[in-house]
Amino acid sequence: MTTLLLARHGLTPLTGPVLAGWTPEVHLSDAGRAQAEALALRLAPLELDAIVSSPLERCRETAQAIAGGRGAQVLTDERFGECRYGDWTGRPLAELAEDPLWPVVQTHPSAVTFPGGESLPSVQHRAVAAVREWNARLGPRAVYLVCSHGDVIKSIVADAMGLHLDQFQRIAADPASLTVIRYTPMRPFVLRLNDVGGDVTGLRPREGSEEEDGGENPTGSDAAVGGGSGTT
Repeated sequence: MTTLLLARHGLTPLTGPVLAGWTPEVHLSDAGRAQAEALALRLAPLELDAIVSSPLERCRETAQAIAGGRGAQVLTDERFGECRYGDWTGRPLAELAEDPLWPVVQTHPSAVTFPGGESLPSVQHRAVAAVREWNARLGPRAVYLVCSHGDVIKSIVADAMGLHLDQFQRIAADPASLTVIRYTPMRPFVLRLNDVGGDVTGLRPREGSEEEDGGENPTGSDAAVGGGSGTT
C-alpha cells in the first residue's frame, strides 16, 4: 500500500491573477514561503521515503522547505511539471475568461489542447504514469511526497477516483494544500483532499494494523463496509 502525498506549491506573486504555467523564475512570495514552512512543520512527524518535485522554482522551493529539516534530497521529475499552456502562458485569467476556449476548459477539459501547448489528457497521462513508476520504484510500504501544480494534482486525483477527466474541475487543490492517496493492489483510496490543516501522523500504515491482522480490511484493498473505524 504505497501512500502518495500530493502538495501544491505555495503562493507566488502570479498565483490567482495570472496563468503562470512554465513562466521562468516564478518564486514563492513571502506568504508562499510562510505556507511552505507551515506545511513542513505539519509534515515533520511523518517519515517520508522520498520527496519529488516539479522542476519549476515554486515547487522546488516548497519541496525544499519540507526537506530542509530532514536533511533529505529533493528529486525532480518533469512529468509532475505544470501543464504547458502555450499561448495562454503569462496572461491574466480575467482576459483568458473571454477566450472561446475557456468554457471548453471548464466543461469539457478532455477535449482541450492549449494553442501552442499541451492537451489536458496528455498532462494526466504523464502525471499518472509518473505516479505508477514512483510507486513501483519505492515499494508497497513507502510514504512519499510529490510537490506539483493544481491541474496536475487534480488530474491525478480524478484518475484515483475513477472520474472522467471532464469531471476534474470539480476537484480543488489550493496553494500549499495536501492531498493523500493510498494505492493498494485493487484500487486507490483518496484519504485527504485539499487539506490545509490537521495531524498527519496516521498517514503511515502501522505495523500490526487491522489490515495486516485480517480485521475489517483484510486485504488492504477492501473498502470498509459501513464506513469502518478510520485509518488512525
